[in-house]
Amino acid sequence: MFLMKSSEKQSILIVDDSRTNIMALAELLKDEWAIKIANNGATALRIAESKSPPDLILLDVMMPEMDGYEVCKRLKESPITKDIPVIFVTAMDSLENEEFGLSLGAIDYITKPISPPIVKARVRNHLELKKYRDILKESSRIDGLTGISNRRRFDEALSAEWRRALRYGSSLSLIMIDIDHFKNYNDSYGHLGGDECLRQVAQSLHSIPKRPLDLVARYGGEEFACLLPETEFTWALKIAEDLRSNVLALQLPHKSSPLSEQVTVSLGLTTLIPQKGQEAQFIIEEADRALYTAKEAGRNQVSWSNSKESSS
Repeated sequence: MFLMKSSEKQSILIVDDSRTNIMALAELLKDEWAIKIANNGATALRIAESKSPPDLILLDVMMPEMDGYEVCKRLKESPITKDIPVIFVTAMDSLENEEFGLSLGAIDYITKPISPPIVKARVRNHLELKKYRDILKESSRIDGLTGISNRRRFDEALSAEWRRALRYGSSLSLIMIDIDHFKNYNDSYGHLGGDECLRQVAQSLHSIPKRPLDLVARYGGEEFACLLPETEFTWALKIAEDLRSNVLALQLPHKSSPLSEQVTVSLGLTTLIPQKGQEAQFIIEEADRALYTAKEAGRNQVSWSNSKESSS
């Protein structure tokens, strides 16, 4: 597998067991789009489930071990890859073959020998549609008040990262964050003041994690969540402390807080490696338990669960 990539371009994954076919399509498309290639179904699935999935997949049907139909079926069954559009490119040109491929969830069916102008036109059209769908999807994942990711986006990300961590045996960290005595804040400054507080705290939290897959989301009310894939406990703890300090640095007045004269947050952290049979809800429960401990211990601090990794 090799990669021709530009971060500014949408990407296409070409899947075919024939190097000649791969190179012909790659040469045709490489000037407009970033090209990834795989010569078998297993490699294609691995690339599709990676941190940088393709925007479109051109998939041959007739391949050894795992044919294109099976690859498409698995792609559409996975919540991580189900939204990646698939176009079959194959010598199997009967109407029955085309109907079957489309019934599996493919968006188009191109027969060989290909017509280069038609292939480019169809790829371009489907990638334009994908771009607009992504924009609409992203807008539905933004919290209207704070401008950061919402609970829906968090739930989707947690599900995807839990599956990925389970598959690769990697660490997953979660920080739950709660604004201390926020009810008192609303009572003193009114709901408009409370909304402005939420916006400033959200943006402060959002500015800390730097990697593309790290996610800060509004979990609900005055509670936020920070999801950190492939993050060991030591680094997650540093990020948690940075989150706490950043909110404190806002110096937002909180005259009705029994704890401090300015807005503070309490944080609960857990780091674990997902185990078979566990559900993603488990990491939320662990982080919530740690958050409760932080509140019981006096607030404006980070506490962590007693998971095997986080206690080391």
